[in-house]
Formats: sequence, structure tokens, C-alpha cells
Amino acid sequence: MADHAHNLKARSWNTDGPVGVPTRGTTGYNRLRKSDHWLVAQPRVQAQLRGAVLHEHRNPVAIDVGYGASHTTTCEWARWLRTIAPTVEVTGLEIEPSRVLPDREGVHFALGGFELAGMQADVVRAFNVLRQYDVDQVQSAWDIMRANLRPGGVIIEGTCDEIGRRSCWVLLDESGPQSLTLAWDPKDIETPSELAERLPKILIHRNTPGHRIHDVLNELDRCWSRAAPLAVFGPRVRWRSAKQEFLGSLIDAHVPAARLNPRRRLADNSITLPWSVVCEPV
Repeated sequence: MADHAHNLKARSWNTDGPVGVPTRGTTGYNRLRKSDHWLVAQPRVQAQLRGAVLHEHRNPVAIDVGYGASHTTTCEWARWLRTIAPTVEVTGLEIEPSRVLPDREGVHFALGGFELAGMQADVVRAFNVLRQYDVDQVQSAWDIMRANLRPGGVIIEGTCDEIGRRSCWVLLDESGPQSLTLAWDPKDIETPSELAERLPKILIHRNTPGHRIHDVLNELDRCWSRAAPLAVFGPRVRWRSAKQEFLGSLIDAHVPAARLNPRRRLADNSITLPWSVVCEPV
């Protein structure tokens, strides 16, 4: 189980200037590859970035909040986003002044936090940041970032392990959280519920009996177990069967989850679920 003894308290959300506190800043090459790959495949993200250019005649804006001690993942993200909109303006924000880097690879780096340094963004990423805060501060951080989204903009906020093998993230828009995605290297876990320690902060303490995320992880494990005869064909084939069974149960319950999981071959095992499936109203 992950160690949360390092939880941090941000200073007042109403204070002028950067909002937040410095985190550990650990990062690494390709650590966020799963979420990057997923994000640029989302039709609403593609429409938002391309629409800025085609309809509003401006460069789309993407902001990476809390990029850490290295430029690596921010520059990787910029390369992914440019496959959709080559003129996207990417800015990496850090609240620790000593980590603010010179511009490189067409990416701007600046001092800032959840207030997005006063910018309005089409896409915001905040990965491995809120995990290090108290859970009662997550909603406030979300609200501050959402207030600085352009109409139609989105936020991707989540957590992954040290080398990006296990990753979970929330997609938010101006109205709040929309979905949760779980993604992992097929050979890295024994059961889907092992992802629990990488859940976003808003959910990790809800993984107890009586909460929806706990029920979801348990049911994913049951579907995975029932697909055991397919293990001889590899974990990807086994997961496709388990995932199909789980999504089928949601369809039977009239939950529109199929559109969030288009049929395409992926190197990773993953599933995206509507927020209402994984979290009760707060």
C-alpha cells in the first residue's frame, strides 16, 4: 500500500499568486505515456484543439501543472498534442521557483500552480500532484483549475507508479468529473484491483465496502477470474473478455459506458467508466 505520510497542505486557496505547495517532483521518461496516448485519442480533445484553430483562429493552450524536477514529461506531452494541433502552446507550471526551467522544444516553463498562472486553457494536465495533498483539498484544486478552462476545455488529473506501468486518471470539464480510466501493462498485475493504490486522491480513501469504486474493483476482479480459461492466450485476450463482460453488465443497467471504450487495439489493458459508476455524489 502506498505511503501517504507525506500528504501536504496547500496554503489558502484565496491567496494571490501561485496556489499549492511544492511536491517531491519525481518524474521520468515515458512515465505518463498511457494517459498521453489516451488523451489525444479522445474526440472531444481533438475537437477542442482543432476548433481553436479552425473556428476561433487562435492557438490552443495546454498547461501541465506540477511537471516536477525535469522537463521530460511536459515535452513528451507537447509532442503528443502537436499530432492534433501543431500550433498548440504548451506551458509547464511549477510552484517551486528553483524548478522553473528555460524554454525548450517549443515549450514554455513558468511559475504557477492550480490557478494556471492566470491563463485560460483548452487542456490541463495535473499528474502525480494532488496525490500528495489532503483529500479535503482536492475539490478546491479542481474548482480553481476548472474556473480557468476555456469553454469545452478539459482537465486530466491522476496518478501513476514510478515508471508508468500502472496509471489511473479522472477527466474533468467545466461541470465536474466525467470519467475514470484505469490502465496498466498487461503483465504487471495479477488482478485489476491491484490498481487501487494508484487511484486518484479523490477515490483512494473511498475504496472501502459500501462505496462504488470498491464495488467496481471487486466486480472487475470477478470478471477477470471468470476469464481465467483464456489466460493461455495471454493477459490481453483474457482482459478483453473480462472487460466485455463487465461493460455488458453496465449496458444491462442502462449505463452508457460502451462509447467511452471504442473498439481499437491497445498495447495496454484499460477501461474507462462514467464518473457516476465509480463515485457517489459528494
